Formats: sequence, structure tokens, C-alpha cells
Amino acid sequence: MESNSKSRKEFVLIKYAVFSRLLVLFLTILWRSFLQPYDTSAVLNPPCLHHKEVTEDSPPPLDAFSKTLENSVVWDSVYFLRISQCGYEYEQTYAFLPLLPFFISLLSRTVFAPLVPLIGLRGVMVLSGYVVSNLAFVFAAIYLFRVSVIILKDTEASFRASVMFCFNPASIFYSSIYSESLYALFSIGGLYHLLSGASNAAVLWFALSGCARSNGILNAGYICFQTMHRAYEALYLKRRVCVLVTGFLRCVCICLPFVAFQAYGYYNICHGHTLDELRPWCKARVPLLYNFIQSHYWGVGFLRYFRFKQLPNFLLASPILSLAVCSVVSYMKTRPELFISLGFQATEKEKRSSAKLYSLKDDALEPAVKSSSNDGNRDIRQRRPSKKKDVVVTNAAAKSNSPATSGCFSADVFPFVVHLCLMTATAFFIMHVQVATRFLSASPSLYWFASHLIASPKHRKWEYLIWSYCAAYILLGTLLFSNFYPFT
Repeated sequence: MESNSKSRKEFVLIKYAVFSRLLVLFLTILWRSFLQPYDTSAVLNPPCLHHKEVTEDSPPPLDAFSKTLENSVVWDSVYFLRISQCGYEYEQTYAFLPLLPFFISLLSRTVFAPLVPLIGLRGVMVLSGYVVSNLAFVFAAIYLFRVSVIILKDTEASFRASVMFCFNPASIFYSSIYSESLYALFSIGGLYHLLSGASNAAVLWFALSGCARSNGILNAGYICFQTMHRAYEALYLKRRVCVLVTGFLRCVCICLPFVAFQAYGYYNICHGHTLDELRPWCKARVPLLYNFIQSHYWGVGFLRYFRFKQLPNFLLASPILSLAVCSVVSYMKTRPELFISLGFQATEKEKRSSAKLYSLKDDALEPAVKSSSNDGNRDIRQRRPSKKKDVVVTNAAAKSNSPATSGCFSADVFPFVVHLCLMTATAFFIMHVQVATRFLSASPSLYWFASHLIASPKHRKWEYLIWSYCAAYILLGTLLFSNFYPFT
């Protein structure tokens, strides 16, 4: 019965996800028909530097449709499209990771190849980019619902959170030729596989998220968290702590694609040049191309964006940052013992939850684990008899079973909150702060907390504020972004 309910909710969610993409498309077309784009240079397409293209002698039959598609390419979409067509030609293009260009190039040369004679190669690439982003978004919404069900153990709350993701304030980027959709898909999909016990599949998905956006390597933190707790449990059970080696290798695999891309950039730009010809970053002890590009071309760095003239951008990012900070602070106030102990003070019952973030679930270890759980919900760390400790553990167990510490305040949510905390600090102190709206938009715990606020009778005003915020940013994003005006 419960599985049927989940299936129905998932089917309805797909409808919401598709409707939200059609709504964003409609608003984009509407605003483009009323306003003149601020910058019209995106349609310019000079020949590739490193290889010859097949030039089209005459315009394609559906030239008007092709021009409409090409005119819709704005901001970073220009870079992604250029990389798909010509590869990495300039140093600054290495800031855009290769997964989205790869999928665009793959689709345009296979599935949509028959359309090339009708709308031209560039038009087909634009169409491929939109298909990839929007399709990836729909699947990301499905995976968010599945992850939410596992973590929250509440179908209704999971559904609310997933619908909110469908209409999130960064929606315009999930329907544009940007890497947000692919990153969300592989990050949240990787979490689903990790929580389902398929750790090796999760590593593959996390690695692919690192091929979409650089912050994908932070997903290795989930593996580190799981490894830390499993190693402690293995040590307590007097088993070989081989989970440390396994966890380390998995983290290396997640980071490897990003590191390999940096090596690829180093080879293309630095290799075969004399010392005088080398770029400054090539001479560094650790030559990180990505960091140099972000700092040199975009001025990214610690506190470098803290200027009075950037105050409007801080105001633009303030809603998402406020929601993120509130969610972290609320969790800290509700479960301070988890923050102090890095999750080690979670009760036995919480550690044996279906999320598989804390405990060893291998068949060989299961009997030993079960045989050691006769003491109820006692903490693994606190096995030695002590009246004082028994009182503490009993209180913690009672607290963990209360409604206040379930759902988005459960122990399973802890690593997600830590991840969100790191992302929020990075967005506020290091990045262009206005990017926080889309940078944090793939964090599941943000939607879980918002879902909690909406459902709480004490916070009815939050429902109006949150949905008003999402609606306003969808309208504002489709208006400004699609017409090449600054948004986030």
C-alpha cells in the first residue's frame, strides 16, 4: 500500500516537474517577445581555432527557427555551446567542465543529427543543450523525492520538498544550457545509490557530478562521513578496518575526473613552452588551472566580493542565504549533540536506520551487529557501564524518538546539513555572492527544512513567504536572464 502511494506521488511529481519546465519556457518566450536583449553578440559564431568546420553555403530551410534558438543562448551558455562545437580554445574556457558539452556534442551528432540539414549544426547543438538540461532536471526531481523518502521517512513531506525543487528560485538555470541540471541529477542520484547501499554506483554518480561542476568533489564528504562511522563501528566490533582503505579509494575516484581535467588543461596550455612563455599558474608548485581562472578572470577569492558596490548582489542572494543559515541553526539548536560529536552521539536506533550512513550493513557483520543491540537505543561509544552515561544515553534515545528530532531534524540529515553549511560559507565568503541562488539550489536539506516550515502550524506565514520568493525569482529570472541582463 505504501509503495503504491509512493508510485502515485512520483507520477504526480513528474507532472509538476514537466509543467514547471514548460512554465519557464513560456515565460522566457514571453519576455523575449516584449524586450530587446541587452547584449546581442551571442549569435556571433566565428570559426573554430583548432579545426576546420564544414561551412554551410546556404541558410538551412528552417533558418528562422534556427536563429530563434541561437538568439536564446546567453551568458555561460555561450561558453558551453562553443566548447561543444570547437573544444577548449582559450584559457578561461577551462572554467567550464566537460560533462555538459560532451552530452550536447553526443546528442547533436547522434539522436538529433537528422535535424542538421534543417536547422544547421549550431541550432541542433542549442536544441540538444536544452533537451539535456530539462530532461536531467526531471530525473533530478525524481531522485530528490526518493532520497527524501529514505531520509525523512515521510511521503508527504518528501513530496512537498520535491515540488518545491520543481519551482525553486533558480529555475531558469535548470531550463537553460547550464550545468546545474546535470550536477543536481548526478549529485542527488549518487545520494540515492549511497543511501540504498550501492556505494560503488554512488561513487560513479558523484564522480560524474564532479565532471559537471567543480563543487561535485564535495560529495566525497558523504563517503568520508560514512567511512568514519563505519570504521569506528568496525573497530568496536574488532573487525579489520579495511573500510578506511575502501573509503579512501572511493574518495579518490570521486575527485579523479576533476583532477584529470586540470591535468588536461596543464598539458594543453603549459606543455611544450619555454619558461618565459609559461602562464603564471603553470609555474606554481601546485598548478591549479581552475583556481587561477576563477581568481584572474572573475575575481573570485576570500572576501574579495565584500565591496559596497556589490551590496545589491548581497541583497539578491539574501533570501537563499537566510533560508540556508536558518536551516543550519535550527538543526544545531535541535540536535547540538550531533554537531559536537560529528554524529557519534546518534542513538543506536538512528544508526540502524534505512539510510545506511552510519552502520556497517554487510551480511558478514549483520549477526554481530544484531547480537550487540540488546541494550536498546544505547550509543555505540558508550558501552561501559556507568549510571551517569546511562542517564545521558536514555535521554538521548527518548529525544531521538520525539517528533522534534524526526524528519528534517533526524540524525540522517546531519551530513546534509554539514554539506549545506560548507556550501553556504563558500558562497558568502569566497564566490560571487549572487551565484548562491543557483549554487545552493541542489542542496536537499534546504528543501526539507522549507517543507518543514510550510507544514508547521506555528509557521504559516513562512508558506506564503517561501512560495512568494520562488515565484518572484522565477519571474525575475526569466525576465532578466533570458534578455542578457544580470541575475545570478
